[in-house]
Amino acid sequence: MAIDQRGPVLPEARGDLSAAIIGYLRADVPPPAAVAATAADRDPYGDDLQLALYVCYELHYRGFAGVDPSYEWDPALLSARRPLEDCFLAALRRDATRHETVDDALAPLLVEPVDGTGVSHFLQERGELWQLGEYAAQRSLYHLKEADPHAWVLPRLWGRAKAGMAAVEFDEYGGGRPERVHAQLFADLMTDLGLDTSYGHYLDAAPAQMLATVNLMSLFGLHRALRGCLVGHFAQVEVTSSPASRRLAAAMRRTGAGPAAEFFYSEHVEADAVHEQVVRREVIGGLLEEEPQLESDVAFGVDATCHIDDRLAGHVLDAWRSNRSSLRVNGRPRSGCFAG
Repeated sequence: MAIDQRGPVLPEARGDLSAAIIGYLRADVPPPAAVAATAADRDPYGDDLQLALYVCYELHYRGFAGVDPSYEWDPALLSARRPLEDCFLAALRRDATRHETVDDALAPLLVEPVDGTGVSHFLQERGELWQLGEYAAQRSLYHLKEADPHAWVLPRLWGRAKAGMAAVEFDEYGGGRPERVHAQLFADLMTDLGLDTSYGHYLDAAPAQMLATVNLMSLFGLHRALRGCLVGHFAQVEVTSSPASRRLAAAMRRTGAGPAAEFFYSEHVEADAVHEQVVRREVIGGLLEEEPQLESDVAFGVDATCHIDDRLAGHVLDAWRSNRSSLRVNGRPRSGCFAG
């Protein structure tokens, strides 16, 4: 099988877990099972474990330049990945389980706070162009693959849930028009901000909190047993997207970021308001009509997504309020959008 050279390069390791996984893919160390077996003793949200997990998951997307595609299902790598996933999932169940029902989990998200303190509020009110650039650089790891892990749930649904999910995914993929695929619209936003649009370009710059955001949807998407959690993740994204997108569009407009930068978010204001209704009524409603025992999983998916989003927001805002970069120093991109 030909080895693709077009993917992103393998990242720099951030500890022995990620070094073992990356080294194995470079074929210059033994299988990483012995190192990964110590995952239970590691910080489940830390740089090392999150990067190791991210690299494992990326093999199911576009892979890495120079890495044999057959590693996607390599038994030694899958064995090493399992304890990483177990550690991450156990931490999420411990820290993020807040509700047992979907209605209870979604209720706080359906009411806009009077005095919002999130990242989109900060950017709307006083964000500078370099902060918008940092935000986009980090979020590119998510938005350039935004709809893909959600598509994995389609063969695991049927009836109303499958039809509703497919309808929303069709919109995410541009309704059949390649220039309207949401990942392409985000790449256009990045161009306006002077960023490199190459897939995975900002991986080394992204902190653990951003890696966890991407890893969460990959974890839920790759496991049939977690299909309810993925639906919950999808619901949280769609419910919170429209109001946040309105604020981010305003931030792009206020700072003169560019028409494509503003359009990405203004497009999501109306589209995701519609998607929210489809997800709540058809996807969640259809799933629980067929499999009511999955309700607590859907609620957990909502809660876990909120938890991980809150961790990322806390990291970013702590840095910006101190006039520091939210990106990792060793991987910080060089661009006119970023503070020096």
